[in-house]
Amino acid sequence: MLSGGCFWGVQAVFQHVKGVIKATSGYAGGSAKTAEYETVSTGETGHAESVQIVYDPSQITYGELLRVFFSVAHDPTQLNRQGPDEGTQYRSAIFYANDEQKNIAEAYIAQLDKAGVFSRKIVTQVAPLQGFYAAEAYHQNYAALHPYQPYIVYNDAPKVKHLRQEFPELYTGK
Repeated sequence: MLSGGCFWGVQAVFQHVKGVIKATSGYAGGSAKTAEYETVSTGETGHAESVQIVYDPSQITYGELLRVFFSVAHDPTQLNRQGPDEGTQYRSAIFYANDEQKNIAEAYIAQLDKAGVFSRKIVTQVAPLQGFYAAEAYHQNYAALHPYQPYIVYNDAPKVKHLRQEFPELYTGK
């Protein structure tokens, strides 16, 4: 489960990654009773807009998914915001399902920090996944269904373009 700002852009990126079977927008970090867009938007639920990624490990590794996440899907140095969106619901987070994912995520972040890849410290939260709640139907595949909506044009389409340029071997035009 990855969180990096508005779920529309994160979902759009991962829908174009080779080996990703499904990317679903939703909420993680809070309880089931508060997993609803208007409530999450208050920033007081503990939820982050998140994307659940189902992938084929014979085609892509968890580490490669993290490479895409940190390189093109969002800015991991922005605390509780991404682009024009601000609040804890837009935080950078990795919600891990098991110890292996936790260890890979923590090691990857440490490696990026040590290498000085970013000019500021990475603020991505690494936390256990307590539950994932799919977002409302109108949020699913939003970027693909609304490619000319100004928010998508300015904030999310450039991420998909960057994916294609930065990782041509992982990009799929699907």
